[in-house]
Amino acid sequence: MRHNYKNLKIWQSGIEIANDVSDILIEFPKHERFDLSSQLSRYSVSIPSNIAEGSSRTDKSFSHFIDISLGSSFELITQLLVAKHRKYINEEKFNTVETKIKEFQRMTMGFQNGLE
Repeated sequence: MRHNYKNLKIWQSGIEIANDVSDILIEFPKHERFDLSSQLSRYSVSIPSNIAEGSSRTDKSFSHFIDISLGSSFELITQLLVAKHRKYINEEKFNTVETKIKEFQRMTMGFQNGLE
């Protein structure tokens, strides 16, 4: 079965996370533009992108793309923790985005279980 990714709550959640991260990166110091901020941008965009790409595949193949998306979400939290430690992001913003990512992970794991 093929899925219309734009109608999937997990894709919508991924887009929201990617946009939140993009907003956070505006406030990062210039010297981080090519290191941490580049990684944060890549991981956050990877979340909805892999859902979109996988949605055109068979359910078994889609599940693989969801694994990649989930992996990116865990990498993203790790990178955000580093950014928080470096004081590029405050506790409040970190907690807000982390909550959204954890909710994304919960929903996505549930969705993936429904594919199998």
